[in-house]
Amino acid sequence: MSFFRFNAKMINGQSLNFRNIEGNVVLVVNTASESKFAKKQLKHLEHIYKDYKSEHFLVMGFPTDQIGGKESKSNQGIYNTYVKDHGVSFPLFAKTNVKGQKASPIFTWLKRQKKGLLGPEIKSNFTKFLINREGKVVKRYGPMKSFEKMRVDIAKLL
Repeated sequence: MSFFRFNAKMINGQSLNFRNIEGNVVLVVNTASESKFAKKQLKHLEHIYKDYKSEHFLVMGFPTDQIGGKESKSNQGIYNTYVKDHGVSFPLFAKTNVKGQKASPIFTWLKRQKKGLLGPEIKSNFTKFLINREGKVVKRYGPMKSFEKMRVDIAKLL
């Protein structure tokens, strides 16, 4: 199965069929705007997105409040926080469950493809999954992973 067989509700309420982005290199991130990592992580993610988007690279942000971070209850509130407060321009999705029995099928699949150091479950906000142009998960990064290392991995796939 390929990542590009999924779809998800975007922050604006529209559904995105991932077949429409097939052929891109994608970095999927579970985000939390009120996390202690938010300011630094979102800044670096935005820089990577801007640097590589012309080469068919996407960062896809999935806000969650399951791991200690808080998010607005409304998608409009989430959008305002990310765009106005953090300057994010990469695609954002509706608030998403990333763990537990109600986890999004996308994150259930991602976790099965690449486990973390402590197993498949997501333990922290800003866990990242790097997906190649064929829809295969090639890397999983924790929030403390160097953005320079991620850049090297992304550049290899582009």
